[in-house]
Amino acid sequence: MTHHRNNRKSPRSAGFTLIELLIVMIILGLLAALVAPKMFQKVGSSRQKAAKAQISMLATALDAFRLDVGRYPTTDQGLNALRTNPGHGAWDGPYMSKEIPKDPWGQDYVYQCPGEHGDYDLYSLGADKQEGGEGENADVNGWE
Repeated sequence: MTHHRNNRKSPRSAGFTLIELLIVMIILGLLAALVAPKMFQKVGSSRQKAAKAQISMLATALDAFRLDVGRYPTTDQGLNALRTNPGHGAWDGPYMSKEIPKDPWGQDYVYQCPGEHGDYDLYSLGADKQEGGEGENADVNGWE
């Protein structure tokens, strides 16, 4: 008959101590403080890229409208003229398969025709929902 030894570890090596856990938490907190601002900058720039892509898509639909009707929608008709006929016999839409999108910050795109920068102006006011601004607050437009 062989005698079996008890292979239990001492209670000291069974887990982490409170101090070890606190040190890990502090390190994770410091890493998060360094990484989080960079990640939020990426979110802001990706929203601006999304706005540029949507403006480009809307510009394509506006060009198709102009080819059929002979002019761009007026400011009063707005972008909704791409989805519903504003009363033109030559209208052959809808020119957008889905609803007119909001900008990435949940606001309507600003559309003016005639525009100050071309046949029409189409832009987003950015995160601050006001003219101008820098970074994520900057306006996103189709003429720059």
